[in-house]
Amino acid sequence: MKAPSSRRSRSSSELRVIPLPLSGEILPGDSIADKLLAVLRRRRLRLQSGDILVVKHKVVSKAEGRLVDLATILPSEESVAWAKQYALDPRVIELALRESRTVIRRKNGVLITETHHGFLCANSGIDVSNVDGGRHAVLLPENPDRSAANLRRDVKKRTGLSIPVIITDSFGRPWREGLAEFAIGIAGIRPLRDDRGRRDPHGYRLKASVEAVADELACAAGLVCGKLERTPACVIRGFRYDSGAGGVRELLRPAASDLFR
Repeated sequence: MKAPSSRRSRSSSELRVIPLPLSGEILPGDSIADKLLAVLRRRRLRLQSGDILVVKHKVVSKAEGRLVDLATILPSEESVAWAKQYALDPRVIELALRESRTVIRRKNGVLITETHHGFLCANSGIDVSNVDGGRHAVLLPENPDRSAANLRRDVKKRTGLSIPVIITDSFGRPWREGLAEFAIGIAGIRPLRDDRGRRDPHGYRLKASVEAVADELACAAGLVCGKLERTPACVIRGFRYDSGAGGVRELLRPAASDLFR
């Protein structure tokens, strides 16, 4: 079923963010759709047309087998030297370099890379938290848009509903402290809302208002899912979105116009 078009109304009167906690670990080959729908059934809830499913990438990566045994990683002399300076794990640094397209910054113990997907983040998104106590590292999904599309397809098979899916990760931001959730995989929703050419209440025609709604939805989900609550997903209800093929590449600023590089 087609989602409500945001062209009729640009604002949502009320949003509901429904957490979907999981009690067990996600293992390679697990069905994320089955796990999350089981949570909804236990809570006597159902997906509705117009809902949006937001999922943290870590459970997606685990289900896809994107885990690396750190004992198998032999770091280079360069990675060992860099890690020793700042009391870091050289194996994680080595993985970050392998998963990067290029290194953007390497300073004061912080390694900022551009991943093969085009994301700019610390350590290529490599993470060892919430995995197994430091024995394995989890990588980003190989193709997060494809992962989102697959999950959307699986949910539709089980429910008959075409629910948009956003996959998220926590990144730092230029000029701001702290982490925030970002959309890294998108299916079924336009990630940007373009209000250029529309007039504000005073009659001024907007010239630069392109809103990153996928990132805003990711942040809303982050407030509910948290980091330590074993809640890797949520349903956002009540947001009027623009349906469409979408894709995370629309959110990535080209290097030629990126003032932070």
